Amino acid sequence: MTLARTYLDHNATEPLRPEARQAMLVAMDAFGNPSSVHGEGRAARAIVEAAREQVAALVNARPGEVVFTSGATEANTFAINGRPWRALLVGNAEHSAVLAPARRSHAPRLELPCRSDGVQDLSGVEAWAAALPKSAQPALASLALANGETGVVQPVADLVAMLTPFGVVVHSDAVQATGRIVVDFRALGLSLMSLSAHKMGGPKGVGALIVRDGTPLEALLAGGGQESRRRAGTENVVAIAGFGAAAAAARRDLEHVARIRDLRDSLEAELVRTNPDSVLVATDAPRLPNTTLVAMPGKQSETVVIKLDLAGIAVSAGAACSSGKVGTSHVLEAMGVAPDIARGAVRVSLGPSSTADDVQRFVAAWNAATGRPAMAA
Repeated sequence: MTLARTYLDHNATEPLRPEARQAMLVAMDAFGNPSSVHGEGRAARAIVEAAREQVAALVNARPGEVVFTSGATEANTFAINGRPWRALLVGNAEHSAVLAPARRSHAPRLELPCRSDGVQDLSGVEAWAAALPKSAQPALASLALANGETGVVQPVADLVAMLTPFGVVVHSDAVQATGRIVVDFRALGLSLMSLSAHKMGGPKGVGALIVRDGTPLEALLAGGGQESRRRAGTENVVAIAGFGAAAAAARRDLEHVARIRDLRDSLEAELVRTNPDSVLVATDAPRLPNTTLVAMPGKQSETVVIKLDLAGIAVSAGAACSSGKVGTSHVLEAMGVAPDIARGAVRVSLGPSSTADDVQRFVAAWNAATGRPAMAA
């Protein structure tokens, strides 16, 4: 008998939405090159531009500000390497797709410390900006809208307000937040923002960098004139169509945020009630409504994840792109979480399809996997 599966790893990737699947199937028949001027090319171009409007609508950007990429990693690299910035400011708990290109840059870099609640500490930001040497080149700051491991929502609007008087360009990796909370590019005051389709039920391998009109940025990929000369190469029409449909569906499903938050709160209450040794991380900070990071002191997260998988429960030990790596999460290290807790941390992330039964199955499997008998109901 096949074991029923419970998927609770939406922060790693969300299952493909039926709307995205259908849009991709339709786009497969539009075989023209979207840069061609004949009818077949115009049909493909129409699909790309319709998707651009859908993505823009999700985050309150202008369609012309949406630059399609191969994913959020490329979008983050595009923002950080898009010109020789005078200096860089990044959080030390950022995703590796931001930290890696920032650390490879030759620009002087300041990494913001992280508070124990998972919020990046902005106390030194204005002093850093005021001390920047005069230059025609602007500086760049990058702060994720929400951390993918802890779910902590970061004070991005506050960072923008602090840095705007100094002319600093601000970028945000909004991959985990988009589709889970309301994300308003214009209201945040950002100049650059990265998105990923597969985090909101679209296909893998496509994302976008939102570039505010007038933001100084050079093309990362040179060649043709695609994407307003910002990203050369023939657009992936099929994937972009799926991205657009997923964005439209995610915008519609924002009305279910309260239900998902209630499920998350129920999950955490049951974990503590049935297994008081469970440690919930970052619960004192504002978080995404779908994300729980729970640890069992003295246990290895990789071992717990394997046991949960054998029980039919899919979760992650930290960020999915870091799975298989030995060592403590850099996010939990930055927060100062004790090593015996950090080593046993498991991320549970809910999605539109999650149910109360999923929560109960996870709690029971967690108690079994951590070797702690559940308390009586």
